[in-house]
Amino acid sequence: MATLVLQGPRLTEQEAVTLSHSFNGRLEEHKGYYRIQVDGTVDPAKLAMHKQQEEFDINLLPAGFDPAQVKLLVTDMDSTLISIECIDEIADFIDVKPQVSEITEAAMRGEIDFETSLRRRIALLKGLEPSALDHVYNECLALNPGAKQMLAGLKARDIKTTLVSGGFTYFTERLKERLGLDYTLANVLEFENGKLTGEIHGHIVGAEAKADFLLQKCEELNIDPSQAVAMGDGANDLVMMQRAGLSIAYHAKPKVQDQAHAALNHCGLEGVLGLLNINM
Repeated sequence: MATLVLQGPRLTEQEAVTLSHSFNGRLEEHKGYYRIQVDGTVDPAKLAMHKQQEEFDINLLPAGFDPAQVKLLVTDMDSTLISIECIDEIADFIDVKPQVSEITEAAMRGEIDFETSLRRRIALLKGLEPSALDHVYNECLALNPGAKQMLAGLKARDIKTTLVSGGFTYFTERLKERLGLDYTLANVLEFENGKLTGEIHGHIVGAEAKADFLLQKCEELNIDPSQAVAMGDGANDLVMMQRAGLSIAYHAKPKVQDQAHAALNHCGLEGVLGLLNINM
């Protein structure tokens, strides 16, 4: 048995019916999404063709994955839970945003390792005052569409939420309190005499740290990693995503979409609920 999940603002009932016939499956209508149950396997070439043609998300759940058993969601922050890259917006205060953004994009594409990219970017912020961080949080930071709906649905199912980021605790801790998240992990900016030193305090939270944190939380919650969902958009999320029972690429770089179980390109974050069979 294989399960396809269809969702997106441009999805119509007729298109769902047509796809169910194309895959010789049984169509199930839910609030906000459709599921197609297929006996046997799904032809990868046919699935890829439909994904390319349609203007809504079509995802095949991994074999053996049971949405009802999910107990933990681990998500990236920048460009995943929120719509901005915080470090890029901070850099705008000292007119180095183009340089920082270029390094950010290269890291997200996997062209340079994350740790190196972060050190280069942080060095460019040396001497900046905390007021710049306040401005970014209060004036620039916005949740991605569907975030509140996703979190409400997860909470209703008693699924723990974890925010992991190669960004900074300044933002993750505020979001934890504001959104009622269960756990967070991020880098600690170093200050001296009230200004950024251009360094990170302690170890850098990169790809391996994110993955280790997912496994740590699974152990603490006494669950198997197959009961965890990991979501991100950049190359430094891939190791974490490989550890989870379901990995979701959210409006992600091509390298991430190619390796994730599921990709949300037309939905907002509410699409996570459809993948987990949680009615919206």
